Amino acid sequence: MLLAIDVGNTNTVLGLYRLDGEKPELAAHWRVTTHRSQTADEYGVLFVNLFEMNGFSTSQAHHIIISSVVPPIEGTLREVCQSYFHAEPFFVEPGIKTGMPLLVDNPSELGADRLVNAIAAFERYGGPCVIVDFGTATTFDVVSAKGEYLGGAIAPGLGLSAEALFSRAARLSRVEIKRPAKVIGTNTVTHLQSGLFYGYIGLVDGILERIMNELGAPARVIATGGLARQIAEDSRFIAEIDDMLTLDGLLILFERNRAAKPRGKAH
Repeated sequence: MLLAIDVGNTNTVLGLYRLDGEKPELAAHWRVTTHRSQTADEYGVLFVNLFEMNGFSTSQAHHIIISSVVPPIEGTLREVCQSYFHAEPFFVEPGIKTGMPLLVDNPSELGADRLVNAIAAFERYGGPCVIVDFGTATTFDVVSAKGEYLGGAIAPGLGLSAEALFSRAARLSRVEIKRPAKVIGTNTVTHLQSGLFYGYIGLVDGILERIMNELGAPARVIATGGLARQIAEDSRFIAEIDDMLTLDGLLILFERNRAAKPRGKAH
């Protein structure tokens, strides 16, 4: 089996794939909080418990692939893989086989999660396409009709924007971020919800509209990430919501690099 791990600034997503059928099959997946200060043993106990709760053993994960945007915990995760899974992890990093030309100034600057999303989106939906990943930051990644990574944009995430507002405005209390019944609010709570929710949709659609104009052609827009479902329904451009996009991209990258970096017998 393959364990795919995507480490984000806020959450870490894990997916366990069966590799012994005609096609790989996602057997289980989990989302946990990313803790930069946790030790290898603390992460190890967490992963073991997740596996056991779903009837699996860490000994079944013969292969591990990791994408990470949090360098401080990469060494910790390597130790977890070695100690608890008895496997050497394969990190998404410069030099791996991607199958996607990166038409940007410095490819090594591109976040591993963004590359993984772009590969998965083109493989699944074709191009041109735009991937909007709603996380700590909201990222926009653009792939051409030929499967080239063209570039993108990064904006503060919805949660981050809200937190900045609440922390700097003494008289504004935290509110649940959700779609209000009306744009014109009638109290402070609905005023905030309207501004945050519809303001963020304006940001997303405004960037997407400009991307389409620069491309000169329509592109399929795929949303992923923790807040995707909250925003996508009100967007004029988002056509798909794909919660498993990053995990499936890790699976694709694993398969593309498997011949060059064998990991033993598939299970």
